Amino acid sequence: MGIATILSRIMGMVRDMVVSRLFGAGFATDAFFAAFQIPNMLRRFFAEGALTSAFVPTFSEWYTLKSKDEARELANVCFSLLTVVMGVVTLLGVVFSPYIVTLMFPGFQAEPNKLQLTILLNRLMFPYIFFISLVALCMGILNTVRHFFTPSISTVFLNLSMIGCALLLRGFFEIPITALAVGVLVGGILQLLLQLPVLYRKGFSFRPRFMPRHPAVKRIALLMLPSVFGVGVYYLNITVGAILASLLPQGSVSYLYYAQRLFEFPQGIFTVSIAQAVLPSMSRQAAAGEMDGLKDSLSFGLRLTLFITIPAMAGLLLCATPIFTLLFMGGAFDYAKAVKSAEALYYYSWGLTFVALVRVLVPAFYALKDTRTPVLTAFATFLLNAGFSLILMGPLLHGGLALATSLSSFFNMLFLLYYLRRKIGPFGGKKIALASLKILLATVPMSLVVYLCMQSIDWSIQGQKFLKAGILATAVCAGILVFLLFAHLFRCDETARVAEIIRRKLKK
Repeated sequence: MGIATILSRIMGMVRDMVVSRLFGAGFATDAFFAAFQIPNMLRRFFAEGALTSAFVPTFSEWYTLKSKDEARELANVCFSLLTVVMGVVTLLGVVFSPYIVTLMFPGFQAEPNKLQLTILLNRLMFPYIFFISLVALCMGILNTVRHFFTPSISTVFLNLSMIGCALLLRGFFEIPITALAVGVLVGGILQLLLQLPVLYRKGFSFRPRFMPRHPAVKRIALLMLPSVFGVGVYYLNITVGAILASLLPQGSVSYLYYAQRLFEFPQGIFTVSIAQAVLPSMSRQAAAGEMDGLKDSLSFGLRLTLFITIPAMAGLLLCATPIFTLLFMGGAFDYAKAVKSAEALYYYSWGLTFVALVRVLVPAFYALKDTRTPVLTAFATFLLNAGFSLILMGPLLHGGLALATSLSSFFNMLFLLYYLRRKIGPFGGKKIALASLKILLATVPMSLVVYLCMQSIDWSIQGQKFLKAGILATAVCAGILVFLLFAHLFRCDETARVAEIIRRKLKK
């Protein structure tokens, strides 16, 4: 899953580089990113968030305790119902797009042309939620049967579609960025088509089966309703940031989007992979009453997340501006835009570890069929984020919105840790704390090496791409080697565990 996601994220980075070079950060990109925010928010809340968190534990239990034929019937029922529901949601979204866009981005009303462009782009992209919701259901089935590669690699095709349409079709539209919206829709279709042959080989060939009273459907629906908020609070906070950014100077929506994309790069490669891989295991263990096994899975997931995200956080903090100047600066994207985007990335980066831990903790509650606790903590986090945003957006502008997301994620993590320990008892807290200390100590010399590398060139100078790439690559490689060396010296268990997993995979 990690390898597949690396390929996907690299293509996502290429996509963002193409978008920044062709369209920059301003009127058109603000409209596109705002329009894309709406179906993307629904994807994160409903498809990849609530649907996955509610469906996987239920389907895992059905697949483990029932017959395979009953599991296939449940898959057919869910696919049929989801097709109907998301068809209605998509139709309503297209029809009411003007009201949705006006409500979500009030700052655009001061620029009628930007508002109208946002509405047009949103109508083109809204059907994306229909296809990606079905993709999420397919992903849940495949993950349950221990197939992870295809769902993880599928977003490569979304990125390829957006890149291809931006490069080849922009000349066919009066407003060139419209081609990018077409690429989103085509990419959603390709993602769904990629899943179906694999599902067929695994024994799942979908047939219409409309049974809304199926016993498992009711359970999934009851789990989904609170899961929408519990899983999606981070993305809801990002959406609140985008809404408030529409009130800030032009380009703010784009700066936050570009920064968020880079911020999610390490998360998408590792954290999401860990969370998606651990959820089916914890669901099966919970269904079988194996609480010690569930605690071990959770503890390992948390420690592995810390092992990856703490050094990644330090790296992003030190390399924010160099990354933007290397990857994005050029064409319509100048150094001033790179610096403003880097400011947002800097403030987002402080919350990287907290967001990552939340993504592992929340599925633990859903594996235990507890949807109430994540919703309560998410609601408190949402209120904190709104308050922090209103306070910080004045002095720090778009950077304040990014910092508000980091601060609220910290409190969300604390709430979840506290309530999960009360629910299941100790799950290796001392071991997790000791692992955190060792990882932090190993990150210090790594940070020094990376900092010294970053000081060897003036990143504001145009050009010198090969030199900049060489320095950044040297910093990354040297930083990783130094971190792993000191992690080994401090006897971090995660170093040996990861090496053991890699060796087993290579032998296979």
